[in-house]
Amino acid sequence: MSRFAEVLERLVSTIESRRGGDRSTSYTAKLLTDPSLAAKKLGEEAVEAVIAATQGDKDALAAESADLIYHWLVVLAAAGVSLDEVAAKLAAREGTSGLAEKASRKP
Repeated sequence: MSRFAEVLERLVSTIESRRGGDRSTSYTAKLLTDPSLAAKKLGEEAVEAVIAATQGDKDALAAESADLIYHWLVVLAAAGVSLDEVAAKLAAREGTSGLAEKASRKP
C-alpha cells in the first residue's frame, strides 16, 4: 500500500470518529452536520489548489491538495458516499478515453 493510501485510510477513520461529536470543539463534526458548509469549503480549497498550480508553487499545491482531499472526504462522508462507491465509478471508466467518457455523459 502506498503512503498516500495509508494516510487516506487513517484520515477517513478519523473523519468517521468525529461523526456526532461536539461541533464546538471539532471542526470535522461541524462540517459533517452542515453539508452545505462542507461543500463550500471544498470549493474554496479547490480554487486555492488551482491558484497554487497555476503559480507553479509545488509546496503550496501540496498543502492545498491536502486541504482539498480532507474537505472532499468530509463531503463524501456527510453525503453517505463511500470511497468504494467512488472507486467503482473510477473502475468503470478504466480503459476508456477521457474524451470518450466525457462525450458519453448525458447533458
